[in-house]
Amino acid sequence: MLVRPLGDVDRADLASVGGKAANLGELIRAGFRVPDGFVITTDAYTLAVGGGVASADSRARLLTSAVPATVASAVRDAYRAMGSPHVAVRSSATAEDLPDASFAGQQDTILDVAGEDAVLEAVRRCWASLWNDRAVAYRATHAVDDASVRLAVVVQRMVDADVAGVLFTADPITGTRRRVSVDAVRGLGERLVSGQVNPDHYVVDARDGAIVERRGDTLDDARLRELAATGMRIEEHYGRPQDIEWAYAKDRTLWIVQSRDVTTLYPLPSGLPDPDRELRVLASANVPQGVFDPLTPMGIQTFRLIASSFARLVGAPPADPVAGPPVVHAPGMRLFIDLTAVLRNRFARGLPPRVMSVMEARSVPLFIRLLDDPRLAPTGGSRVRSALGTARAVMRTGAPAVIVRALLRPDATRERLLREIDELVRMDAGTTQSARERVDAFEALLLGWPARAFPRLVAMVAAGFVSYNAAGRILGRRATQDELRTVLRGLPFNPTTEMDLALWALSRRVRADAAARAALAERSPEELSAAYRAGALPPLLQRELAVFLERYGHRAVAEIDLGLPRWSEDPAHLLGAIANYQRLADDALAPDAQFARGAREAESMVGTLAARVHGPERALVRALLRRVRALSGVREAPKFHAIRVFARGRAMLAPVGTELAAAGRIDSPDDIWFLTLPELRRAVAGEDTREIVSGRRAEYRRERGRRHIPRILLSDGTDAEAAYISPAADGAIRGTPASPGVAQGTARVILSPVGARLEPGEVLVAPSTDPGWTPLFLTASALVMEMGGMMSHGAVVAREYGIPAVVGVPDATGRIATGARLTVDGSAGTVALES
Repeated sequence: MLVRPLGDVDRADLASVGGKAANLGELIRAGFRVPDGFVITTDAYTLAVGGGVASADSRARLLTSAVPATVASAVRDAYRAMGSPHVAVRSSATAEDLPDASFAGQQDTILDVAGEDAVLEAVRRCWASLWNDRAVAYRATHAVDDASVRLAVVVQRMVDADVAGVLFTADPITGTRRRVSVDAVRGLGERLVSGQVNPDHYVVDARDGAIVERRGDTLDDARLRELAATGMRIEEHYGRPQDIEWAYAKDRTLWIVQSRDVTTLYPLPSGLPDPDRELRVLASANVPQGVFDPLTPMGIQTFRLIASSFARLVGAPPADPVAGPPVVHAPGMRLFIDLTAVLRNRFARGLPPRVMSVMEARSVPLFIRLLDDPRLAPTGGSRVRSALGTARAVMRTGAPAVIVRALLRPDATRERLLREIDELVRMDAGTTQSARERVDAFEALLLGWPARAFPRLVAMVAAGFVSYNAAGRILGRRATQDELRTVLRGLPFNPTTEMDLALWALSRRVRADAAARAALAERSPEELSAAYRAGALPPLLQRELAVFLERYGHRAVAEIDLGLPRWSEDPAHLLGAIANYQRLADDALAPDAQFARGAREAESMVGTLAARVHGPERALVRALLRRVRALSGVREAPKFHAIRVFARGRAMLAPVGTELAAAGRIDSPDDIWFLTLPELRRAVAGEDTREIVSGRRAEYRRERGRRHIPRILLSDGTDAEAAYISPAADGAIRGTPASPGVAQGTARVILSPVGARLEPGEVLVAPSTDPGWTPLFLTASALVMEMGGMMSHGAVVAREYGIPAVVGVPDATGRIATGARLTVDGSAGTVALES
């Protein structure tokens, strides 16, 4: 069929009428006032391009060729049946108004068209616009195959508009749901969409119709409330926030011209209570870890099991350990933890900002704002009762006893605990021969290990923090923050630093081997990795890398996702780092020399600071700072050992993937990481899960394109940072001081460490870092990060290598360009761009 009335189509007809026409048909069928018209289907487009697969050269052909006679006849008939009015002719592509990409404005719209020949000419222009530069580029950005896209054309009666515009049923900036944002202009809405005028702007609270914001006089309160109410009815119909084009005719009749999903909002988890009745606060677990990509479903499953292990420990076991406790959510395939109960606890509500002050400083002002929100007022009785409940939960973990022992005997406690943790990681998991046994062993490992080991490791690190803060209080103004941070340089017992220095030592040893040098210089990291797995690297490099991976092969970039390969499976990233190290010739800049120099400066500072106080205080300050040195380096140990457990769990499940792929229940062994544990059990029992995996992989690909992840997401959709924090008025680049010193260098903006190279002396500018990034630190002159606090991973490693660091810099990777000359002041927390 070449032409269909708009009222006869809906979303089931997407392939033949495109997204715009399908949405308009839906609105008509749902009873909304939409200008009447018809749609010229994709079959007509196929005739126009001559059948087969269209391509970029179709644009010129469509603009110069006549509309096929059968199509022209059908269009003329439909146009006459409308009464030959003035019409709007709009493109409607099959890859348009999709859940993950709106394609708004990528193809042409021609307004106020009159006459049959003019309509046909407008149709040709719409067809050709599928191949304009912006539409082709947009499809490439969203990984939409050109060959899969076809175009329909909507012809609608023009509205003689008095006022027109767009509305969003959720705030497009903050994400707040039920907060209707309206832009309006006099006359045609196209003037607004094309950017020809500055619109009037209004905000309406859809819950009670209150006008929250008003800039301009094109709309009165009655019209605004009608718009908001209509918008919310359309949202209710689709079940998702909508971006709606509307127009008021001269007779004050409201017409809906288009509605599409708002694709930029961060998704909300299902099952949360109505935020008007009970607001929830969800804190990102991805952002503090520096992992912005989505997690695989099995990676998320891992954390649900770990959370169940902790919940059991504190006496609150979940009903379903595999699903995890109800505080764990995964919207957008990323982890969020519901902290509402903590913020409403009279005793514990101050903990989040204190913890975040050393982990992820940009979140601190957000939590402080939330503590003043009346919707999160404390509940649950007196402060004493809350404190007792919190204390009981903490005592169950065994952490207080570890803190006391670590403060009394730091070296003995550290050595004993790390020995016990090592034994736990190696603990026999029982028989794991069959697929079912392997799945059972995986579940038992993740439910058992965290509660037995993790709280004690964290307690040992906490003892170092206690010592640091106590020494700072005693010294008071007699010590600057820079001097105290110097004590944290060159910390021993940090497994990540030990790993980096071991990789550096490896690179020095292979430098002396001509065959290894040649291989590293002439072959790509991917080629070198394949050669390593085949046992075909030069002998010295093969042997040295094998020894390194025996100790550190469980690590990876974005290693908190159990679904991603470990370095032992693919060491390409490491081999690229080793090749990069070969170019660092100045022994004074060598990481081991810088680390040793930092350790000497730290030990000297301990003596200097102790000498500033007298009597018993001197001995106490010296003892506390010695404990800082003995314990704070273990800050990376909890994660280091947790990732060892992840690698072991991954090794348990990998053969199951191979078995399921061979049986045809998944397409490839790696598909296993896109299943949850219950789904995996069903696959082992015989279920075909290929369709589940296909959908998950598609969602994963879409989510990888998402650049902004909220630090704190409220259950009404509000991104707390967007709503509460304004950028610096003077445009200055400021963050949190994390490692003292000043350095100048050329910026290198790196969004992912995979395949990245950093020239010696460059300033590393990154969203955040985890241990997969740290090989890059060895050649950096300074570090600038969008995330983090004084004890975040990047800050710790920067101090250990003695390079200045500023963390928590908003949009650093957007505001700083590769090649810019920077001065990084890690003491003041500033980054200066040289003109």
